Amino acid sequence: MTLFNEIKIIGIDANRPPRVRKEAYIDLFYQLSEDAPEEWCEDFAGFGRQVNPLAKIDKIKPGYISTYVNDMDAIPRHFEQLKQAVVDCNTQYLEKLRQREQALARENAVAREQGGQQYKLDEIIASLDFDS
Repeated sequence: MTLFNEIKIIGIDANRPPRVRKEAYIDLFYQLSEDAPEEWCEDFAGFGRQVNPLAKIDKIKPGYISTYVNDMDAIPRHFEQLKQAVVDCNTQYLEKLRQREQALARENAVAREQGGQQYKLDEIIASLDFDS
């Protein structure tokens, strides 16, 4: 199976901490456990739209989720929604990887059936003597 470590929110971006400002919102930049793969980021876009206010992966820094709240008291509730969105995105991404690998295994099995072209090619390659 393709190696994928489930992504988690591990903290706030130390370079962009939340600040009380004159505006009626607080920007939040959550750090992820690692940079998210491009396809995971695309999947997260759908999950991030379900969080209110919306959350998105920073395209320049795919190891961060950017979002905001209008009221600092909403941060804990919003954070729980984000954590669930990340879990759901991991689940969906892992399922896509699993399905992709199953399809590839089926294709390889058919291609390698005895008498098939891939089987013949594999036999020829295996018979090559690279030591002489």
